Amino acid sequence: MSTMKKTHYDLCINGAGPVGATLACRLAAEGVRVLLIDHSALPGMEDPALDGRAYAIAEGSRRMLADAGIWDNLPNVAQPIHEILVADGRPHEAPSPLTLHFGPEDAPEGQSFGWMVEARDLRLAINRTLKQYDSLDVLAPDLGSFTFHPDHVSIRLASGRTVTAKLAVAAEGRRSPLRRQARIGLTKIPYNEYGIVATIAHEKPHHGVALEHFLPEGPFARLPMPGTAEHPHRSAIVWAEGEGRAQRFHALPDEIFGREIKARMADEDLGEIIPTGRRWIYPLSAQYAQSYIGPRLALAGDAAHGIHPIAGQGLNIGFRDVISLADLLIEAHRNRKDMGSRELLVRYQRNTRPGNMAMLAATDALERLFGNDNPVMRRLRDIGIAGVQRFPALRRAFVRKAMGV
Repeated sequence: MSTMKKTHYDLCINGAGPVGATLACRLAAEGVRVLLIDHSALPGMEDPALDGRAYAIAEGSRRMLADAGIWDNLPNVAQPIHEILVADGRPHEAPSPLTLHFGPEDAPEGQSFGWMVEARDLRLAINRTLKQYDSLDVLAPDLGSFTFHPDHVSIRLASGRTVTAKLAVAAEGRRSPLRRQARIGLTKIPYNEYGIVATIAHEKPHHGVALEHFLPEGPFARLPMPGTAEHPHRSAIVWAEGEGRAQRFHALPDEIFGREIKARMADEDLGEIIPTGRRWIYPLSAQYAQSYIGPRLALAGDAAHGIHPIAGQGLNIGFRDVISLADLLIEAHRNRKDMGSRELLVRYQRNTRPGNMAMLAATDALERLFGNDNPVMRRLRDIGIAGVQRFPALRRAFVRKAMGV
């Protein structure tokens, strides 16, 4: 995908992953002139062999995707999450592990807790939407060399032209080149765990119920997925273990891998478990940038922060960056203000970084609290889970925060 009509833009977004491309669509829907650059060809990102993941999309993120024009372009129906079951215990444990249940009564009226969308479906929807807006130009594959000036950014493209913008947005992921160029410091938190990602088919329906089972070796999540003609009942699995154990589980034959998954599903009975498609494994860590901004530069998504997947909030935090930054840029566009001004960037950081750091701290604390088998810690966890279960108002407060509404 390579189109170009202008030499000056309101902003240039480096990185066309879900966060950068969604920001481009959201702004272009309001007439903002956007240049989106990525080193990879976008149609190639649609290849299902490149991604076995699914995303849990919070309600606040879903509304923003709708405003950007992306949600209506999804090629398949998203799976709503109607209930969430949280369990704490060991595999094969008797008695049953302690559980915390979030039901429809805990969600704002008529709303789901979230929506499960396959990564490929989101990519297809984004690529369709990118073609809809006249004020949006996409260069992919291409590379930009960025030079920052007091009143603009100059971008020399590998394809041979030079363009300018009022603001550059770094959305290139955890190894962000623009973050390094701006010499913004980065703090990393290793977890000495690996995540296994897989899709399973199961005999019985999931009824839109998601499971999070906290185990001494690491959390295990089963997330409801939409069915297919071949597999009417499907779920996504995200499973954390220490490196050696994770590598061994990842390499198991399907039948044994399915049995290990079933052993971690608390009291859930979904019948026969059949792993389908490719499995993925990757090291787990958290990180955060010391600043989200530089002169004429804003960081968004994984360029600014990365968290443990224990709560399924990684992409939603990136989408909260998009919501905040887009609101400020649209306001500046309407009022004909400088979209790369120091004042705007400071407001963006003030609106996003404290909440993101709180989410990073919360997921880090959850991982450390639940990721051990100390009897004292288990007793504290039991008291906490039982307490939240007893207080509906507390459950609803947790839910609204996670939903981003």
